[in-house]
Parts: sequence; structure tokens; C-alpha cells
Amino acid sequence: MRVRNKKERLSVHAISGTNTVLLGLDVPESARKGLLGFAIHRIDHTSRSECWLRGFRWFRATEPRDLVPGMEVETKCHPIQAFLWGDYTARPDHIYTYTVVSMYGRPDSLRVGKEVSVRVLTESEDYGRHAIFFNRGVAGSQAYARRFGNRPPNEVPHREAYIWLSRGLEEAILSYIAQASDGSYALRAAVYEFSYPPVLDAFAAAARKGVGVQIVYDRRARGPYEATEEAVESAGLTHCMIPRTKNPSYIAHNKFIVLLKNGKPIQVWTGSTNFTEGGIFGQSNVGHIVRDARVAEAYLGYWKRLAEDPDAKSLRRENLDCNADPLGSLDEDAIYPVFSPRTSLAELEWFAERMGQATRSSFLTSAFGVCETLAQVLGTPTDGARYIMLEKPGKTFEEFHGVPGNRVAIGAVLRHHQEIGDQRLHGWLDERLTSLNDHVRYLHTKYMLVDPLTENPTVISGSANFSHASVANNDENMLIIRSNKRVSDIFLGEFMRLFTHFYFRDIVDRILQPQSGKAYHLTSDDSWTEPYFDADSIYHRERVLFR
Repeated sequence: MRVRNKKERLSVHAISGTNTVLLGLDVPESARKGLLGFAIHRIDHTSRSECWLRGFRWFRATEPRDLVPGMEVETKCHPIQAFLWGDYTARPDHIYTYTVVSMYGRPDSLRVGKEVSVRVLTESEDYGRHAIFFNRGVAGSQAYARRFGNRPPNEVPHREAYIWLSRGLEEAILSYIAQASDGSYALRAAVYEFSYPPVLDAFAAAARKGVGVQIVYDRRARGPYEATEEAVESAGLTHCMIPRTKNPSYIAHNKFIVLLKNGKPIQVWTGSTNFTEGGIFGQSNVGHIVRDARVAEAYLGYWKRLAEDPDAKSLRRENLDCNADPLGSLDEDAIYPVFSPRTSLAELEWFAERMGQATRSSFLTSAFGVCETLAQVLGTPTDGARYIMLEKPGKTFEEFHGVPGNRVAIGAVLRHHQEIGDQRLHGWLDERLTSLNDHVRYLHTKYMLVDPLTENPTVISGSANFSHASVANNDENMLIIRSNKRVSDIFLGEFMRLFTHFYFRDIVDRILQPQSGKAYHLTSDDSWTEPYFDADSIYHRERVLFR
């Protein structure tokens, strides 16, 4: 949902996802003088509560006397010094009113300027053709440290940490499988890492009810088959498993489940989430249900090809025969699945072309760095705005880092910053990860957004890492979703939630170096606004994009 309201010298543009509400703020050049930031008040009409939103930064002159690490401060006393703010404590299907107030004066005597209100309804996680579930994906965070004291999830009573980290993703997987309640249903799955007992038990329970359960799994040399087979045997699922063995140097990287009713495919579960403890509760992931018989039928056809355990050469040809490469501009409101391996890199080149032709903005997540095909596009300056979120820099990082129009965030946590002498970030808690993930610790999603804030956004999401191998060699699936603003707004809100989280940690690493001479306090005058009104600054582009 998108709502915009303007009153004289202040405007607010709200973009609501499921658990996120982005607020793009703007003032004219003439209103910058003396502007110290914005206070934001929220009324939750659904739960009948209200509060001033809180932040982590404060003025040095009015630093709270009772400050303790991890403490948040109300924005009415320590306003937000940014033109984009996200409320990441929102809940699905809630009605909120946000009132944004421009604040002037001095830190010790703030003066209220203009105020503007917007009323929004957050999206449902499960509505219509698309049900979308993002886990929390930020175990290393102030919120986790404050709530659970950085304890491993299995040491927190009553599974409270697991529930918080899942944020509905585990529950959605189990509910999806549970739909297959009797012999009129069937489940056809293709999996890579497959070892989380409750998911395996759900499949086993379905099989005992007479549901036709068949699961293609990776049993190639590079795959995680040992952990899979041990878990499968324990769950009593061995008779349902179909090994994928051909071309052992490649990987069977799918994570999808097709639901059939009376022999007809009706839904598909897909996304980036491996069926493991780390996939559901640790690294950032998404699960996506598509209720579209045509899409489900395409996935079932792909599953049948995989179940024959073909070699890559023949599967490439079969995939292309059944599922042509995307070309040009796809029809509006299209849901277009693409399956790998394929005979060429045309799919990846199409993704790069879409990003290169973005009129206003593009957004990309990557767990293993950016491939050369996409890096060539990202390495070209743009008049718009590009956001790139990475697990780690990768080999092509220098090709696009620092290019005009690009903003980059890399997965990180705050570690012992309170120990850095005079530059210490003394109001922040140390952060630690859950230890649930060894290989990919932060970011495991694989999606691209092209012009998400326009009337015709494109969302590309699935199992593939936007790499050459993911198109030419591995078993993968991707969905291209056109002109669906609801889906786009959900993905955009989650992208900015994580981007802001990781980007801040990169800033902290840089400004807390002893030679910088800076501390992370709010600015006591209006100089913080300068980059937002400098046409050459990425912050200016962000203000214009989200307003």
C-alpha cells in the first residue's frame, strides 16, 4: 500500500509491506534552515496503542542520564536525521496512522514545525495469489541482544528466540505441507539442504495420511546428502526420496514444493529457504507461495524432469523446450517461472538488461558476490539509484563499489565497539550470531527489484544466486513477477529493513576509527541535511526516489 500526504513545507510518502512501513520524507530547500530532524508518532488502530517511534542516536548535549547499552530514545526528543525512515516493528493486517513532525531550534529547546499524517494498512502475509514470508534474518542485532542476551536460540526457554527469528516462516512451511490432509492430495518437492526435523516430520505425517509424497534431493558429490539422508531415515521418509545424482560437480539447489489436489497442481512453495534450522532461523530468507494453477503446472513439469535424474546436457534442452528464455518486456501482471540448467546465459543477460534499463531504481541481493554479467551493469554510472546488498564483497566488488548511483551494504554485526577508547559507541550492545550457519551467515535471499516504486515494478526471486553456474549448470528455479505493487512493496520493505541494518554497521566500522575524530551522535545544527540536497550525492537520489 502506498499513501502520500503533503502539508505546506512537509510531505510524507508511506510504503507498507507486511512487517514494514517505509516513510519517505521531504521538505523544500527553504525549510532546511534550522531543521534538526523529524519526530514520528504512531497510532496502532488495530491493537489500540500509540507511541513515539524510537531511535538509537541522540544529541550529545542532551544525552540521557540513565543511558544503558541497547537503550532506544524517543524521536520527539532526539529526532530522526534522515529523509527515509522505516518502521520495522509493524505487524501484518494492521491499520496505522503515522504523524511526522519537523523539528527546529536547538537540541536543548526543540521547536515543533509542520506536521503531516498518513494512514496505512499493512499487507497480509497470505492474501490472494501470493503469500510471502520473510524470516527475521538479523540474529546479530540490537533487538536480539536486548531480548535474549545473545544466547543461542536453543538456550532460550519456550522456543521464544526461534519464534522471534522465524517471524512466521517456519509456521508457513508447516501450514503449507499440512494442507495435504488426505489421499486426494499429493506433494512433489525438490530440495537441496533438507534436515530440519519438524519439516521432515510434516512430510512423514502427510505420507501416513495417504498423501502421495515424493521428494527429489541432491545426492551429488558436492551436495549435503549425508545430513539429508540421516535426517530422512530418522523421520521415516526414505521411501519417499528420489536421489539426484547425474553431473556430480553441479548442485541440485531447488527448494520448492508443488501441492496437487486430485492429480492437478494448484500451488507451489518456492523461494530461498533451505529446509534446515539455519535456513529458517538464521540467515535471511524468504518463502513464497504462488496459488496459480498454470505456474504450479510448470513447476510440476520441471519436477517430473528432475525425477528422471537426467544429465545436464539433456535437461538444458528439455528446460528450454518447455520454458523459453524471457525476452523483451514481459506482459504486465505476468508470473513467469524460469528453470535451470539452460543452454545459454540468456536468462542472466535478461536480468542484467532489466536492471540496466531501470528508469528510477534497482535493488539486488547476492550471497556470493556479483557475477561479471551483472557487475558490468552495476559498474556503469546511473542517474537513478541502485542498492546492492551482499553477504561478502566477492571478486567483482571493485568494479561497482563507489560508482555514482550505487549504494552497497555488506553483512556485519557490531562487535565490542564499546571498547574503542574515546571513540566508543557506548550506547550499543555487542552483537553475536546464532551459530546456526557456517557457510552463509547473513544473507541468503536471491532477488532483484526493478523500478519497485513505479506502477509497473518487476520482482525476480527464487533459488538461483544470479551466477553463471546457477543458470548453466545447477538445478534452480526463479519467478519473474510483473506489475504487482503488493508483491513489490513487500519485497522492497524487507530489502530496506536489512539494507539499513547492514549499512549502518559498515558506517560504524568506518567512523569509529581513531583517526576519524567522529562519534555517532546526532548533529546539533542543520548541516546533516546537506548531502540530501546535493545533486551529486546518493542521499539526494534517495530523498527524491522515496518522496
